[in-house]
Amino acid sequence: MRACNPPDWSTARAELSDLLASAGWPPATIADAELALHELFVNAWRHGGSPAPLVVVSLSTTRLRVSVCDDSPVLPGEPRTPADPLSLSGRGLHLVRTLTHRFGADPRKRGKAVWFELEPAA
Repeated sequence: MRACNPPDWSTARAELSDLLASAGWPPATIADAELALHELFVNAWRHGGSPAPLVVVSLSTTRLRVSVCDDSPVLPGEPRTPADPLSLSGRGLHLVRTLTHRFGADPRKRGKAVWFELEPAA
């Protein structure tokens, strides 16, 4: 049975924000990274069946990579914009694609990792 309430992602967001700020990344790019993380985190909970998705952050001098892991082996399809512009859902991966330089999904032994990459001057 899945939890009724979404897990708290504030720790992952704060750690990501602090890491990028300490590395001198622009505030607008940090905001993009936070929103992309939020979308992947909620998708992992809502569609991936993970009560507490695992977040992995890797930062080099030229690139940020954030992966969110869940328990579902189903890889996401091509991002879409909902046909109904008033729809309350269906824009998450479209936002991630728009806000980041690259994104994708990799199968894991159990489930998958959906990731995005950003460069400092997004």
